Amino acid sequence: MAHHSTPSSQKALMMELKSLQEQPVEGFRIGLVEESDLYNWEVAIFGPPNTLYEGGYFKSHIKFPIDYPYSPPTFRFLTKMWHPNIYENGDVCISILHPPVDDPQSGELPSERWNPTQNVRTILLSVISLLNEPNTFSPANVDASVMFRKWRDSKGKDKEYAEIIRKQVVSTVADAERDGVKVPTTLAEYCVQTRVPSQDSSSDLLYDDLYDDDMEEEEEEDEEEEENSGNEDS
Repeated sequence: MAHHSTPSSQKALMMELKSLQEQPVEGFRIGLVEESDLYNWEVAIFGPPNTLYEGGYFKSHIKFPIDYPYSPPTFRFLTKMWHPNIYENGDVCISILHPPVDDPQSGELPSERWNPTQNVRTILLSVISLLNEPNTFSPANVDASVMFRKWRDSKGKDKEYAEIIRKQVVSTVADAERDGVKVPTTLAEYCVQTRVPSQDSSSDLLYDDLYDDDMEEEEEEDEEEEENSGNEDS
C-alpha cells in the first residue's frame, strides 16, 4: 500500500500557524486565505500607537514556497502603502526576505538575508520595525524615501510624508469596519495578545492529519528496524 508523505513545508507551516494562534504577535491578526491552503496567509497589521501608523489597519498576504523554510516567502501589502521600502504593487523589500545568495552590490550582509532559522514571527517583527524605521539606502520607492528623509531631518517640520501616511491610515477605517475589526488605539489595547479563533475546525483536522502522517512514518520505521534486527539475529 502506497504511503502518502506530507511535505515538510506543510508540517512546518501548520506548526507555525498553531503557535501564532496560541501565542499571537502583538499588533497582528493571522489566518489562512483559504482554510485548505497552508501556503497563502492573510495578515492584518495594526498601526503601533505613538507612530504615524497609529489606528491603521493594513492588510497583507504572505505567500510561502514549497521548499519553505529553505527559501523565503514573499510579503505583499494589499492596503496602499507609501513607504521607502514598499514597491507600488505592495511587495515589501526587506533583507530578511531576500534569498541567501552572495550579492556584494546589494550592500546586504549574508547574515542579514533569509536563512531557515527565520520564521513568520521574525518576519512580522521585521516588517513592523521597517514601517517605523525605513531603510533609505536602497529604497523600493525613491520618492517616498526622499520625502521621509525630509520629514526626519526637519524633525517633523516638513509634514508632507506624515500627512500622506495619516491619510492612508484614515482610509483603512472602512476596511476595519467591513471586517468587523476593532483597531487598537492605545498602547494597552495594542499589547493585548488576543487569540484568534479559526473559522471552523478544518485547521485542527489538517493538523491532526499531519500528526497522523508523522505517527505512521514513525511506526513504519520501527517495523523496518524490528525486521532488520530479526534478520541480523537469524
